[in-house]
Amino acid sequence: MDIIFSAKWIKSDLDSGIALETGHIFPVRPVQKGRNGVTDTGLDFTKNFTCKGGVKKAELQVTALGIYAAFLNGSRVGDFIFAPGWTSYEKRLQYQTYDVTAQLRENNSLSITLGKGWRFLGTDPETVTDGLSNRGAALLAALKILYEDGSEELIVTDRSWSVTESKIRYSNIYNGDIYDAGFVPSAPVPADEIPRGFSTLIPQQGEKIAETEILPAKELIITPKGETVIDFGQNLTGYVKFNICGKKGDKAKVYHAEVLDKDGNFYTENLRAARQEIHFICDGNPHTYKPLLSFQGFRYIRLEDWPDEVKLSDFEAVVVHSDMKRTGYFECSDKNLNQLFKNIVWGQRGNFLDVPTDCPQRDERLGWTGDAQVFCRTASYNYDTEKFFTKWLADLAADQGEDGCVKHVIPDVLNGNGGSAAWGDAVTVCPWQMYLTYGNKEILERQFESMKKWISFLQENSTSYIRTKGDHFGDWLNLDEEVGGKATDKVYIATEFSAYSTYLVVKVGKVLGVDVKEYETLYDNIVAAFRKKYIENGKVTENTQTACVLALHFNLCEDKAAVAAQLNGLIKKYGHLTTGFVGASYLPHALSDNGYAETAYDLLLRKEYPSWLYPISMGATTTWERWNGIRPDGTFNDKGMNSFNHYAYGAIADWLYGVMAGINTDENAPAFKHTIFKPLTDPRIDYVKASIDTRHGLVKSEWRREGEKTVYTFTVPPGCTATAIIDGNAREIGPGTTTL
Repeated sequence: MDIIFSAKWIKSDLDSGIALETGHIFPVRPVQKGRNGVTDTGLDFTKNFTCKGGVKKAELQVTALGIYAAFLNGSRVGDFIFAPGWTSYEKRLQYQTYDVTAQLRENNSLSITLGKGWRFLGTDPETVTDGLSNRGAALLAALKILYEDGSEELIVTDRSWSVTESKIRYSNIYNGDIYDAGFVPSAPVPADEIPRGFSTLIPQQGEKIAETEILPAKELIITPKGETVIDFGQNLTGYVKFNICGKKGDKAKVYHAEVLDKDGNFYTENLRAARQEIHFICDGNPHTYKPLLSFQGFRYIRLEDWPDEVKLSDFEAVVVHSDMKRTGYFECSDKNLNQLFKNIVWGQRGNFLDVPTDCPQRDERLGWTGDAQVFCRTASYNYDTEKFFTKWLADLAADQGEDGCVKHVIPDVLNGNGGSAAWGDAVTVCPWQMYLTYGNKEILERQFESMKKWISFLQENSTSYIRTKGDHFGDWLNLDEEVGGKATDKVYIATEFSAYSTYLVVKVGKVLGVDVKEYETLYDNIVAAFRKKYIENGKVTENTQTACVLALHFNLCEDKAAVAAQLNGLIKKYGHLTTGFVGASYLPHALSDNGYAETAYDLLLRKEYPSWLYPISMGATTTWERWNGIRPDGTFNDKGMNSFNHYAYGAIADWLYGVMAGINTDENAPAFKHTIFKPLTDPRIDYVKASIDTRHGLVKSEWRREGEKTVYTFTVPPGCTATAIIDGNAREIGPGTTTL
């Protein structure tokens, strides 16, 4: 029911400032007014009302510029954390609908706590639109009650609602919360109405954000510096739930960190300006507290001025992320690979919090397109991400420039910066992968115009089909210079991705039954120009691992054997990978697809730096941003950019699924309607088993060494088919379980 459109947007002029002094956050009084809803204090909007009779059904719809939590008669409404979620607020704003029939009484109090959430990111605080600063928070809600006698009542946000400051004296996504249990607000004031329309409102499109797991405190540590630290044993995204009493006025502090330093002390320098602190001001009574309007990325917490005896049983870590269904599993005989896969899953959980963020801890936590592009296949196997990406890609299209430029982060909070190769190409790569995994043409139909706009942008920034213009990230965090070489030319990478995105638009157009001859011609011209400029004697002139990888994986070289040998030679020369974000995700595929599966396994099983398993040797429980976030001597890399929960390198999991276990989609029968099983074994691995819960049912692959032979077992869902390719020999198999 579209009842929300009868409501008025409301805000409050109540505003507490905050200050940072001597490393601590604290609220500044007195209350100020008239700053267009800009506030760092939680606000409680309240409406009291009486039901007129027996209630047959009642629905509450809510949205906010900011984030909200609704309570009816003291009980939480729904379980959506950080609602309404993060979208491109000025263009698309979700609202949620809740059935609250069972929560109504004769006399009722509806209270909604409002905070800025992500609202403060990337906009000019002095820009006022419809009476509200672009960083200000506002609320919109409507309650529709259907009585048993057939009558209806509509209660909407307007000036009849009252507002007070909440006990949440300060809240910030990056900095954390201050909660004053003893705070008594001043008398409530009427809410202010603002003349804002409803054209940007959309029903809930993505997954809700939810509390998905509770982890108990694992260990109490007194560090060499004398710090009181609690270890939860897992790097995660969420918040701490704790029991506390203390005396009235006691101020307890909880700090959050991902790692300890080499001496075992609490380490927060990699958080940059993000403070990740919870301050709790006691009132002398026992409380159980968890943040309502902020989240942290952490494994460890440090307690300061804790007023009670520190007991592990008083602390729990609440894991929070988009409530996606787990669909993919992997296991093998190598315990380090199993830990790698576990870390990849935890990295996805930590960063799929309504948008695919780069990291959940420092002063960033943005929806970087490049990270999403390299990881989307792995993501769609681990979890059901169709709704998640449908919503995010809609924001990508909404924030796309008129010239077709795709922004670096979605939602776009970096003032319009964008256009980088491999980052902007998320516009084509992600929808195509969602189609392959889930088989739904609708996402292609919705995103097709956005894809074509991107291709136009690419050509406007190309000269003779070589993408000569643009500010690109290149092969981000590559190791080429570390080994004495030079990073892959950015124009080279950009031209390859121009070809690849054009190739995908051709594929999408054919699925949709659209004439794409112009894009086929464009693709041929880009490939020809690329080969003329960058191929000599069958090899690529950019003599880097990433250059070879992209030419192979994107089918841009005519003599694949020569380029594959070139790639293999570079790996043997250095003894390890040198690829960054762009090359690493495709590296093992480029090897195994071209006769060098043993080298791919060498890279995968390597434990020394640099490798996928090196962080595990250093105690990692999530994937790292850098190959050497912690150096072998225990020192840290650049504190300005050193996240220990960054999922991009976790894209290796699609090789675990697709090559080790051999589970692959068929683009002519997507969503695993027809599966291609093509496992490649290695004598260092005794068994592999993996499964994906697909739209048609469970697809499973397992192989196990039994003496001199290898036994393969494949499971195909009802109504589906598969091709099993073992040692180059293909066999068609039907539904059920087949052993070869």
